[in-house]
Amino acid sequence: MAIVRIVYLDLIILETIDESIQRGDHKNMSTTLYVGNLPWNTTADELSGFFAPFGQVESSRIITDRETGRSRGFGFIEVGEADATRMAEELNGRDFGGRPLTVNEAKPKQM
Repeated sequence: MAIVRIVYLDLIILETIDESIQRGDHKNMSTTLYVGNLPWNTTADELSGFFAPFGQVESSRIITDRETGRSRGFGFIEVGEADATRMAEELNGRDFGGRPLTVNEAKPKQM
């Protein structure tokens, strides 16, 4: 009986994914870009504003030190999947606050 339930759930999930693709929801997927060599005083809003003219920006965050709360000099920006590669290529090495940015697709955190 349990196997039938798992298969049944898999079919529901596949059906839901298929319906989502038919509606075009897959076009709204996003990619996370790593942004390094940021000036220490950069805010998430400033980072979003800098990237916005180059494509769809969904969110941004600056990574801070847990103990001091200070910026660690890098962050992540979530952008539309269709814009991600182009944005990384165009903005990698571009000057931001007097520093050349390092921009590439974020890799999963390794433990």
